Formats: sequence, C-alpha cells, structure tokens
Amino acid sequence: MSPEDKPLAWLHGEVKTPPFGQAARLEAGYLLRELQRGKNLGMPHSRPMTAIGPRCHELRVVDQQVTWRIIYRVDPDAIVIAEVFAKKTNQTPSTVIGACQKRLREYDDATK
Repeated sequence: MSPEDKPLAWLHGEVKTPPFGQAARLEAGYLLRELQRGKNLGMPHSRPMTAIGPRCHELRVVDQQVTWRIIYRVDPDAIVIAEVFAKKTNQTPSTVIGACQKRLREYDDATK
C-alpha cells in the first residue's frame, strides 16, 4: 500500500475464503485496492446507494453461485466498509440499509 492510498476502515464483515470463492475474494480485493487508489468505479462493479447516505456505494462481486455485496462509503481519508453480505433478492433488505446507516453514524460520531 502506498502512502497515498486511503486505508480501509472495516465496520462490519470481511472478505475471506470461505465463504467467498477464491476468484471472488481476489476480485473483491482488486476492486477495494482500486478504490483505495482513488479510482471511481461504476457499473457493473459499483453503484450508488443513496438510500444509505451520501458517498455510499454497493460493490458487486459475482461468485460461483452467490452474488456478494460490499457496502462502502468514500470518505476524504478512508474507504469505510459498512457491510458484506450475499445478496439473494433484487432489493437490498431494509435491515441491511438500517444497519449500515447506524454503523456509519456511530463511526462518524467516534471519529469527530
């Protein structure tokens, strides 16, 4: 990691094999590294999640039989990971949205 890269701040979840397949874990790692280096990712890898909050996005990683989602926020000083989960429906569950909002609010309060 270069000094210019933003660190990852993990609030919840992890990317490891298992449950991620090896190829999906490597893809997730590559995409997170791109974010750390300041690259803006778009579809099909990432999409905005305005329902969670400003600067929040959903990283999409397709595995063998599962589609993983990594909810993250791009802060000026870090990439904040709020959740990692297997997406099974078209819509993000309201419980995931609420949990991410709560974690990010607590993170903001702790880092002020």
